[in-house]
Amino acid sequence: MSISENIKHIASQIPKDVTLIAVSKTKPNELLLEAYNGGQRHFGENYVQELIDKETQLPKDIHWHFIGHLQSNKVKYIAPFVYLIHGVDSFSLLKEINKQAQKNNRVIDCLLQLYIAKEETKFGLDFKEASDILNSTEFKELKNIQIKGFMAMASNTDDEDQIRKEFKSLKEFSLQYPQYNILSFGMSSDYLLAIQEGSTMIRVGSNIFGERNYSK
Repeated sequence: MSISENIKHIASQIPKDVTLIAVSKTKPNELLLEAYNGGQRHFGENYVQELIDKETQLPKDIHWHFIGHLQSNKVKYIAPFVYLIHGVDSFSLLKEINKQAQKNNRVIDCLLQLYIAKEETKFGLDFKEASDILNSTEFKELKNIQIKGFMAMASNTDDEDQIRKEFKSLKEFSLQYPQYNILSFGMSSDYLLAIQEGSTMIRVGSNIFGERNYSK
């Protein structure tokens, strides 16, 4: 199937209120344009430099999501245009995003990244750390960021029960904060399961663009 057919196929499987993000890291611009011409507007990138390059070269109505691990010293490069930052995993990063958003005279939407996996390799706040941030006075003073919800990655396992349990834990945590209604979890291998467990935003790469080649 072509890229636009892949997008149509996924769109036909998911509810209308779930946002599909095409994970386009390492993919050349012509493939992104093919997805764009197929109606896709939300794209997710993991690397700051690659995101900047693509943003300058591709249509201006694309919503760019930064879904990778973001270092504080790189925030300034994407602050002028980023649509949503998914991986906010510390209060210091949140403060830096607020500072750079202020310089660009805008409010940047963010998701707090929560740690739900049984793996040491994943980033994220635990539930208590996230609550401490959201309930703090210092957080309430940040006027140039807006928390929209939560992002997480499940363990890299074939155990469906474990993945479901991890997704469920995030959904249950989020119920304490109904004002933050975006839940970004679920990828190519588990997005249907994620939607069953309450995801409102899925990040799909290989099911749209084919397998990723890192050796380039």
